[in-house]
Amino acid sequence: MPKQTIKVVAHVIAHTDKIPQVQTILQKIVAPTRQEAGCLSYQLLHHRNNPATFLFIEEWTDENAIAAHFGTPHIQQALAEITPLLAQAPDIQRYTLLA
Repeated sequence: MPKQTIKVVAHVIAHTDKIPQVQTILQKIVAPTRQEAGCLSYQLLHHRNNPATFLFIEEWTDENAIAAHFGTPHIQQALAEITPLLAQAPDIQRYTLLA
């Protein structure tokens, strides 16, 4: 049986007057994240009816890859820049595939 990967769903909500800045910051982290060891998939989505809402759908090989991701310079910089622009803390959930 192949090793189970980890799916991550990260929900990010911007202050309505900060949407363009949040979108720019989030878009900048996509390319470098996709190059990280252990990143199998990394997609950024923008809600069609609520422009303040962004969603990452990710797939990682294991918890170590996720931990390394949060320690990268591009993620550390993005978190520092984006935190005051958000309406609430990001909601980051981890899942394993059942079927």
